[in-house]
Amino acid sequence: MRLEGGCHCGAVRYAVEVEPPLEVLACNCSICLMTGFRHLIVEAEAFTLLAGEGAMTEYRFGTGKARHVFCGTCGIKSFYYPRSHPDGVSVNLACLPLPQDVEVIETAFDGRNWEAAKAALDAASSD
Repeated sequence: MRLEGGCHCGAVRYAVEVEPPLEVLACNCSICLMTGFRHLIVEAEAFTLLAGEGAMTEYRFGTGKARHVFCGTCGIKSFYYPRSHPDGVSVNLACLPLPQDVEVIETAFDGRNWEAAKAALDAASSD
């Protein structure tokens, strides 16, 4: 199913192709806790930036591998390029209007202990 989302002011808009149920990661790292980001990871091919390439600002911290992009006008990070899934895009579930009947399965991700959490995520994915 195709869903469209974006930032608060509408300058950044995107579309994603997803199949329910939607599996979402709830991370407890410093930036995710402060912003309330809930990660819907999609493959890069399933993500299309519709508007806002020039409206975004990038922020990197820690290892610098994750590319946190946010709207330079309203400040909302509606998606970013995660370290945990280098071939994907993490869409903020809060910025993606969902039909009421779509099931969401939320899993905790211990971003405070990133290396161990990533290893556990990889192990679960290979089962």
